[in-house]
Amino acid sequence: MRRQCALACAAVLTLIASLLVAASPAQAAVGLRVSGRNIVEANGSVFVIRGTSHAHTWYTSQTSSIANIKAKGANAVRVVLSGGRWPANGPSDVANVISLCKASKLICILENHDTTGFGEQSGSVSLDAAVDYWISLQSVLTGEENNVIINIGNEPIGNNAVTPGWTQATSAAIQRMRTAGFQHLLMVDAPNWGQDWSFTMRDNATTVAAADPQRNTVFSVHMYGVFDTAAEITSYLNAFQTAGLPLVIGEFGFNHSDGNPDEDTIMSEAQARGIGYLGWSWSGNGGGVEYLDQVTNFNPNQLTSWGTRLFNGANGIASTAVECTMCGGGQPTDTTPPTTPGAPTASSVTSTGASLSWTASTDSGGSGLAGYNVYRSNGTQLGTSTTNSLALTGLTPSTAYTVYVRARDGAGNLSGNSSSVTFTTSAAPSDTTAPTTPGTPTVSGVTSSGASLSWTASTDSGGSGLAGYNVYRSNGTQLATTTTNSATLTGLSANTAYTVYVRARDGAGNLSANSSSVTFTTTGGTSGGCTATGTVQSQWGNGYVVQPVTVTNGTTARTSWTVTFTLPSGHTLSGSWNANVTVSGQTVTATNMGYNGTLGSGASTSFGFQVSRPNGNTATVSSYTCA
Repeated sequence: MRRQCALACAAVLTLIASLLVAASPAQAAVGLRVSGRNIVEANGSVFVIRGTSHAHTWYTSQTSSIANIKAKGANAVRVVLSGGRWPANGPSDVANVISLCKASKLICILENHDTTGFGEQSGSVSLDAAVDYWISLQSVLTGEENNVIINIGNEPIGNNAVTPGWTQATSAAIQRMRTAGFQHLLMVDAPNWGQDWSFTMRDNATTVAAADPQRNTVFSVHMYGVFDTAAEITSYLNAFQTAGLPLVIGEFGFNHSDGNPDEDTIMSEAQARGIGYLGWSWSGNGGGVEYLDQVTNFNPNQLTSWGTRLFNGANGIASTAVECTMCGGGQPTDTTPPTTPGAPTASSVTSTGASLSWTASTDSGGSGLAGYNVYRSNGTQLGTSTTNSLALTGLTPSTAYTVYVRARDGAGNLSGNSSSVTFTTSAAPSDTTAPTTPGTPTVSGVTSSGASLSWTASTDSGGSGLAGYNVYRSNGTQLATTTTNSATLTGLSANTAYTVYVRARDGAGNLSANSSSVTFTTTGGTSGGCTATGTVQSQWGNGYVVQPVTVTNGTTARTSWTVTFTLPSGHTLSGSWNANVTVSGQTVTATNMGYNGTLGSGASTSFGFQVSRPNGNTATVSSYTCA
């Protein structure tokens, strides 16, 4: 997880550009730029980054990923490049990447990965060397200021001290970029492998921002195991908000080797504050973090549980991303803003949300009314809507909010500010009572990469209400979240045993105890062997039927098969069909009948059985071994 990118101006304009910077720094920036804490386009439209990263430097043939990321709803893509630490990406390659981003109407965040872990990881390079790389690309970056953000260097310092330190090295890199003539919005990553646990970026961001003569730098923090609690996340974001500095969450995941980041809080807080975020990463991860793939094998039709959460979950990309208004570099032909909306009214105010509505605007410029932006009085964008109402979420309890609305049209023109309304959120619920423990999950629909789970619902008596469930693997890895008592797992490994359990969560964040576990084995992934998966067809208080148990052969033809499974404690086999069955203790061995033992390559057959169990017991058989 590392990145960098840059844009350049033609050599003939370098001297002129530097003179303009010196004479009028605030006006020198063109294209995408910083305005207060926001990123805005050249026409003034606020742009909130919602996207993911694509490991282009290692997978240069996977250029279709850019359009596929757009199709999932993103408005930006962070593209991994290298100047030589990995396969180098030269001017023609980078020009093609930019053209693909423009064709998909995506803001292209280019990042140089060569700086990753400088001072700690062998082969990494300094930010100064990264600037050399951007200068080598100047001919294809110049003129793309509307479409490209340059992330100078990914995770530019590890956990070891280096000289010069982060503040000095980052300030110098920014100034070299400006001296070279770059007019682009620049993005700078934090040290500590991007996670800034030492707060070096947080505490020195004002100094670095001032080092940019164009005041056109946005700061990027990467949130993994360091940010595993809501308190750590909100505290860090509050620091930048208080300082009035622009921040994006340049990388984050749902799990990591250094801990379990709180992705729900990361996404909800980013949405509430109008902060951009970029998940890591589309596909192709290795080195033990393959679980961070958002799609399997670059196939956009195979979203993993992490991809489903990022793109389609609460505060996810699909529901919050707003497309850039000037992608492709063209100027809008409509320059007439919509009329000013009516004053908003607030209703259904809770500790973390409120509903707003207002009188609609009209648009006469020709591009049509596109929607509305809702802002806090300090200019922070709280949300967007395509209708004249919006449900705000992720607000802070016991806090006064003064908000106003601006209409936007299809060309990105913004109306005047509506009159403001002030409301105060209620106090946070004092709920410390966890929900009851969910029932043991049952498994169905097992495939080579997924399975469906369901369980008896929990109840919540603490007052904040049942919010949903988290599904975990036995090692603590979170596989899915859901608001109902069922979940569809995706992105699993073939021919692999998974032992999973469920925890309920309430509106105050309390988690129930772990449910009992269930074990199942995904299909496929074998050569000469075989696999077996069972489906619970029906069940009642003191029994259940498993039908079918599907036996699938590998690549080598066979004339017999044997499937073994273990009955839960207290369960007894009461019948079977299409197999010869023997029982030893709780272990059941099923072998083929004379008519279903011969299986060709990839062929399948099935059998079934019935089990009696103690009344009220909800466990079922779910793990099978085939030989």
